This record gives sequence, C-alpha cells and structure tokens, in this order.
Amino acid sequence: MAGPVGFIGLGNMGRPMALNLVQRGFALVVHDIDPAKVGRLRERGARVVDSPEQVAAGTERTIVMVETTAQAESVIAGERGIIKSAARGHIVICMSTIDPFALRRLAEQLSARGVATLDAPVSGGTERAASGELSIIAGGDAATFEKCRDLFAAMGTKLFHVGALGQGLAMKLVNNMLIQVNRVAVAEALVMGVKAGLDPRTIYDVVRVSTGTSYAFETGVPKILARDFSPGGTVDITYKDQELETAFAKQLGVPLLLANLTQQLYQMARAAGLNKEDGLAVVKVLERLAGVQVKG
Repeated sequence: MAGPVGFIGLGNMGRPMALNLVQRGFALVVHDIDPAKVGRLRERGARVVDSPEQVAAGTERTIVMVETTAQAESVIAGERGIIKSAARGHIVICMSTIDPFALRRLAEQLSARGVATLDAPVSGGTERAASGELSIIAGGDAATFEKCRDLFAAMGTKLFHVGALGQGLAMKLVNNMLIQVNRVAVAEALVMGVKAGLDPRTIYDVVRVSTGTSYAFETGVPKILARDFSPGGTVDITYKDQELETAFAKQLGVPLLLANLTQQLYQMARAAGLNKEDGLAVVKVLERLAGVQVKG
C-alpha cells in the first residue's frame, strides 16, 4: 500500500521504530501527547499533527505504539481517536502491549466502520528498536498482515504471524512473563551469592557457561554489575505488563504462581521510587533487604 503512514506514540520504543520507517523511505504523519517527543521526527520530514483523528485522516495505515490499554482505547476510539476519521479500508496496527480482550473489542468497533485491525506487539527492547532488528509478533487476518509486511520489515528482522486477532498479544504476554520472572530469579541469585561472599563477576563468569544461564542472566548481569539501570523497559512498564499477564490468565481460567509473586517485587520497587529505572532495578530492593550490593 502506498501513501503516508500514521504513527502514534513516540516514546522509548516508538520513536526509534518511527525513525527506521523514515530511513526506509516511508512518509509519516505522527502524533504524541508530549510535544517534546516529536522533534526528531519533524526534523526528518514527518508531518506532525494534533490528534490521532488527524493522523488517520491523512493515512491508509496507522501504527499505535502507546504504553497502556487505556491510552490505546483513547487513541483508537476516543473523542479525537482514529475511529473518527479512518476511511473504509484503513488498517490500524496496534503494536502496544495491551489487554488482548480490549483489543478485540476495539477491533469490533473499527470493523463496523470498515476498518481492519492487526495486533503486532514487539520484542527486543530499545536497542533492537533502534537497529531495526525487533521481533514482531502479529495476530489478525493473514491478508491484512501481508499488506503491512513492508512496514514490519522496516522495523524488525523476525516477523511472525501467529494466528487470529489477539494472538500476537497473547504470545507477547507469554514471552514477557518468562523474562520478567527470570529477572527476579537472577536478582535473587546474585544477592544470595554476594551475601555468601562470592565475587559477582565470578558468579557471572561461571553461570553464563553453566546450566543456570539465560537471556535475562547474560544481558542483565553486566548492567547490574555496572550499576546501569537506564531504562530499556521501566519498572512501571514491567509492572503494567505483569498486570496484563495475570488479568489475562484469570480471564482464561489459568493459574499463574510466579507472575503474581514476582509482580509484588516490582511493586516494591515502585514503592521505593524506582519507577522509571530499568526493570533490573528490582535487585536494589533485595540488596537493601540483605544488606549487600551487587557491583563489579
């Protein structure tokens, strides 16, 4: 599909994703509630507008990359939302990590107006968002997915169509649950080892070539040792994602033990004022309780 592409939500993930689209030659119409976030896109030639309604009016495909379910509902179906101006045949691509059931309800409202919807959440964090190497996990009509493959290929290198609408989000929640639970286990193990007198770099060197290693361990421990808690995904976002996971499981009738338990540690980190630090900052809560610090 030719023509300008809409992009709503230019935060830590959305901005580099949108910049990759510009770099690949797509003309963008963009909007963010924070005027400070649109500057780099304006400099690169994107047209900045005042509302999601105006984004959809000037495009045939609109990407939504906001933080919460409530924000997605406002952007898509709110008073100045996409639904107000999107023409028949428009495609809304929700790349936010939100409630799958809420996304399906929004899609029903859009469908009544002849507008198609895909859910296409991403994995890879801010580094892969910047490099254009995200994993993109889509649900929805297969033909609609193919109409958007060019956009996905500009932002990611691993493209998955996993089933019907909402299945992309379901898969994303499965993936997120695993790394978020794993990060807590990594933090607990490091604090226990340091309390026992082990050198934390030795812990890293041994575990990363042993059976206890994982993506969370190999990528997270160097940041903890360097005391680098600059956000990829913040404590607040991690807590939000775990709230989605546990609520989704309740609606499915599935018990979740570890996601519910580890969510409380992220809540403790929020209560300690670590909201905007990386999710790895949960280690600070455990350090304070144990009276040690994990550092290189």
